[in-house]
Amino acid sequence: MDPKINRALISGSATVKFGQSLPRIEDRRFLSGKATYIDDLTLPNMAHGVLVYSPHAHARIESINKTNALRMPGVLAILTGEDLVARNILNLPPLFMPADAGGPPGYRTLRPILATDVVRHVGERVAFCIAETRTQALDAAEKIEVVYRPIESVSSVTRTVEKSAPQIWKDAPGNVCFTLQVGDEAKVEHAFTAAAHRTTLTLNNHRITANPMETRGAVGAHQGPQDTYTLYTSTQNPHRVRESIAKALQVTEPSVRVVGLDVGGGFGMKGDAYPEEILVLVGSEAVGRPVKWIPSRSDAFVLDSAARDQVVTGEMAFDENGKIVAMRARALHNLGAYIAGAALVPVIFSLKLIPNVYRIPVIDLRTQAVFTNTAPTIPYRGAGRPEAIYLTERLLDQAALELRIDPCEIRRRNFIETAAMPYKTPTGLVYDSGDFHAALEAARTLSDWTGYDARKAKSTSHGKLRGRALVAYIEDTGTFNDRMELQFDPSGTVTIFAGTFSHGQAHETTYSQCISDWLGIPLSNIHFVQGDTDKVAFGRGTYASGSAVIGGNALRLAADEIIEKGKAPAAYLLEVSSSDIEFRDGGYYVSGTDRRVDLQSVAKATYHPGRLPKELRTGLEANAYFTAEPPGFPNGCHVCEVVIDPETGAVEVERYTAADDFGRVINPLIVHGQVHGAIAQGIGQALQEEMRYDTQGQLLTGSFMDYAMPRATDVPSFALDFCGVPCRTNSLGVKGAGEGGSVASPPAIINAIIDALRPLGVDDICMPATPERVWQTIRAARKSAS
Repeated sequence: MDPKINRALISGSATVKFGQSLPRIEDRRFLSGKATYIDDLTLPNMAHGVLVYSPHAHARIESINKTNALRMPGVLAILTGEDLVARNILNLPPLFMPADAGGPPGYRTLRPILATDVVRHVGERVAFCIAETRTQALDAAEKIEVVYRPIESVSSVTRTVEKSAPQIWKDAPGNVCFTLQVGDEAKVEHAFTAAAHRTTLTLNNHRITANPMETRGAVGAHQGPQDTYTLYTSTQNPHRVRESIAKALQVTEPSVRVVGLDVGGGFGMKGDAYPEEILVLVGSEAVGRPVKWIPSRSDAFVLDSAARDQVVTGEMAFDENGKIVAMRARALHNLGAYIAGAALVPVIFSLKLIPNVYRIPVIDLRTQAVFTNTAPTIPYRGAGRPEAIYLTERLLDQAALELRIDPCEIRRRNFIETAAMPYKTPTGLVYDSGDFHAALEAARTLSDWTGYDARKAKSTSHGKLRGRALVAYIEDTGTFNDRMELQFDPSGTVTIFAGTFSHGQAHETTYSQCISDWLGIPLSNIHFVQGDTDKVAFGRGTYASGSAVIGGNALRLAADEIIEKGKAPAAYLLEVSSSDIEFRDGGYYVSGTDRRVDLQSVAKATYHPGRLPKELRTGLEANAYFTAEPPGFPNGCHVCEVVIDPETGAVEVERYTAADDFGRVINPLIVHGQVHGAIAQGIGQALQEEMRYDTQGQLLTGSFMDYAMPRATDVPSFALDFCGVPCRTNSLGVKGAGEGGSVASPPAIINAIIDALRPLGVDDICMPATPERVWQTIRAARKSAS
């Protein structure tokens, strides 16, 4: 980049273009320490809250004695479930159930803000202690005496559906919340009977947790005279949180203001309301002061909703040419003790995306969403797509081995052809665009596919095992709709009011970049507002990689409306008819001439009492909604090479290549960062991360001593390429880019590990493939061979 241009970009004095790599505007405040996270917020006369939560996975609460705790220094109040019942606070229902969309019935749980009679997982909230300082609240919390009567519990997703398993909810027989099924069982059985080959695998997509750099936290303030509430919270969906809180408090939504400050990551885990966000508001009302709650990292492991936790048996049937003729799957998906928030989403997409990028004539897929005495599971980066793609790609590699077909070739034979787009899958999704053959070839080229044999020989000479895998993926991004607003002020500065919510995705940069291009306005004259429900009229937050698709297209519509609204005042200023006005390069021109007035001057004029007639003096603003129906389908091919030390079991991801189709890319630099982060999280899941409970429902991985996170040394440099095919279902041609890396990387890594171990007779390994697990697998294989 030219240094002069770079300086102009950094200062904000230049206009920029859609598709240009632009450094993140947000990073100025983050790198200078000027960001405001929830724990940075201190309100006058603020008190502090600490939770008491259950140490039992399943138990009846016999009594709660808070007498001694209330006598502790600095204690202001202690809330229990009975206090909330007396205050008529409602518990938290799921956002939606299958029956709400005409699907099968299910058991709709209500998640307690504070438990009153029964606790159903370790970490169930039991009491909330409020004191002058956090230390005083912690000390007092230890004095609260809770008498529990333990009940038999179940933590295993497979054990919970056994007849002898204890019942978690009496109205959910067999601990099944609901069952989803899609396909034709009879046709699939016929296809399997006639098939030339069948491949079967049982896989565990184990439980993990988000662990964002910033833990959750909340500050609540009740304004007594107005009887209103203000919540500051680390969330990725302020308007949804406001809706849930208003329902729980039984007040109108305008009575609740939710403000999302700078948020240090969410990944889906911060997408819904949590009990603590209601407790700080009720606590503030009780003590007449703002209340802050900030968890420790160990608290977060226990209190945060987790993710994945699926066991599935999948089968593929092939004809004599290696083409898929049918597929079926039977899955158990762990909801935890409650169906919380948007927990339905990963269950749905773990079925709907199973066909992936392949022609599969008939399917028979079924999943049961089941309860266990564990913390709830909710969407996490990918939300069901990683589970679906993991199953399909593991089956294809296994089938390639059994059929003695090259793994790339078996995929080529089964790809959906570009000419077949739009293509409706047997699960009902309609892919609008994509060139899966091109993505595969791009990944092979970028990964130096032909140089692999030499690298493998070198590894062998050093006593190491090398393996490689290529996987294809597709995902569904951009759900529902959202609203974006543009508003000029009298100075000619335009403000973007975003219904989406950036918690690391750099919306301030990408949206400003779009407006700078479309309206010809320097970055320094563009402001960005998000996350305050009193300032942003409506928003759905950010999840499912939907902001570029939904927010970007809504912003385009709002920008077009601004241009149209500006034509009449521009025509007046240029003394011509509106029909003679055209807009380009940030200004209004008289057609066929070089006479122009720039948009910002027009915006200023609309506020000036003397420059325009009164009917045109209205300011310049616009808002627009965009609905992603149908959504976009980013896709691609990833190649992973691993090197294994057979003496220790240590796995090194030495090379990783991604060729992704994200449609048109707004800012390549930012999208590269999104891909890096998503692959890193996939590496964590494949090799290190695991939330593990014992048979009594006790969490065994409650700190970073036991829950391993990927570090810089665990992640290689990535080779990335975009092979974008513009999306046909939105005018910008964009597809979501935030989750593809987390969808593709687990099967790529595990298949590569199996490829490395295959000469030893290994054809399967469970995630996470820790050094101990790999070493034990090698040891067992050698023992079996001897």
